Amino acid sequence: MARTYEVRTYGCQMNVHDSERLSGLLEDAGYLKAADGEQADVVVFNTCAVRENADNKLYGNLGHLRPVKDAHPGMQIAVGGCLAQKDRSVITEKAPWVDVVFGTHNIGSLPVLLERARVAEEAQVEILESLEVFPSTLPTRRESPYAAWVSVSVGCNNTCTFCIVPSLRGKEKDRRPGEILAEIEALVAEGVAEITLLGQNVNAYGVEFGDRQAFSKLLRACGSIEGLERVRFTSPHPAEFTDDVIEAMAQTPNVMPSLHMPLQSGSDRILRAMRRSYRSSKYLGIIERVRAAIPHAAITTDIIVGFPGETEEDFEETLRVVREARFASAFTFQYSKRPGTPAADMPDQISPEVVGERYRRLVDVVNEIAWEENKAQVGRTVELMVAEGEGRKDGETHRMSGRAPDNRLVHFAPDSLAGRVEPVRPGDMVTAEITYAAPHHLVADRVLGVRRTRSGDAWEARTAVPKQVVGLGLPTVGVPDPLPAAPACG
Repeated sequence: MARTYEVRTYGCQMNVHDSERLSGLLEDAGYLKAADGEQADVVVFNTCAVRENADNKLYGNLGHLRPVKDAHPGMQIAVGGCLAQKDRSVITEKAPWVDVVFGTHNIGSLPVLLERARVAEEAQVEILESLEVFPSTLPTRRESPYAAWVSVSVGCNNTCTFCIVPSLRGKEKDRRPGEILAEIEALVAEGVAEITLLGQNVNAYGVEFGDRQAFSKLLRACGSIEGLERVRFTSPHPAEFTDDVIEAMAQTPNVMPSLHMPLQSGSDRILRAMRRSYRSSKYLGIIERVRAAIPHAAITTDIIVGFPGETEEDFEETLRVVREARFASAFTFQYSKRPGTPAADMPDQISPEVVGERYRRLVDVVNEIAWEENKAQVGRTVELMVAEGEGRKDGETHRMSGRAPDNRLVHFAPDSLAGRVEPVRPGDMVTAEITYAAPHHLVADRVLGVRRTRSGDAWEARTAVPKQVVGLGLPTVGVPDPLPAAPACG
């Protein structure tokens, strides 16, 4: 019988994308994805070194698996990703029952390392210092049939003092535009309607081959791909965000009116200490120009509270920028030391009590603004790309979920459109009127139309939805919505 696998992913979209490669590699090698509730023969941890207590979480999970492995002869455990790149042999010292440790630069080695560990009956540790094969050339098992990640680059040339990513993923390596566009065209041919261009710093794309406008040219080229309905990207860096990118966003119809641009702090003094090569005035100027060119753009961000040396005045500057920027939402983080980063050794570390108190105040302001911005959407008519998931039930009303062009989450009532006998499927497009706003989502209780798509066909083919289903009820439960739930580093 074929051996089964499970991949557990932690961290940013780059890790999610890498996990799709790991799954594809394993399936190409003859493994099968373990069914829900079934103990897999191979468990792969794709780790993150950026999040707080990442190592404690990993070793806790590895500890829980030790008795499971003892009870299942032949089971293997592999650890890869950023934490594996950082800790290397420490993992097998702390958890000697781990079979394979591999880094960010050699995910393609996983099947060979698993087989080598099985034959040799000893742990295999392989950590390369630089990229040998660009991950996008590897086999892939995408979780969604209608939305996909497409890497434009890997690595990062910035030196932010709070971030360890450059030392773990290396300097930026760019793919050639033709390779990227060929991958997108192949995905569209398979039924994909939405792609997200992915990189640690996407708008620095082109630095390796000397074209400073390469990213805006890439966005425009995406606009000519027939069948590609939506293009998104994450994450840009304010220092390299140029007007040609804004023009490309505004003038390319399938580039969506949404922008995730990390702020990190509103204090120029703290930005300087973070080695963020922009200041708050430049950041706000970019937002002003984006909104002038794309009035309905939804802008989201990342913010760190309690960076070493942050005073109350510095924090108030962050609140000022948040109020001026009026973000649709924000990923907010309490600063915590990351071993190996310059910030970890800085003086004037802020007490957890002060960091926590500032964090709560920031969240209150962010949520207040997000709710006000969402209320302004009530009455608008939007086209939603239907997402997978269980939907929601409010009393007798069943709702499905979708994403508006600006990436806002909308729960809609499919049964409000009378006269249809075909089900609404993930990947289909629904036109709906926003009727209610909450801080983190919108509700559309009036559906105006449904457009069945090739993406919906692809979802139906993968999940084998019964043809005899009548009405617009909820779809069968699938994998989670592949749209970002957490930011890439930026």
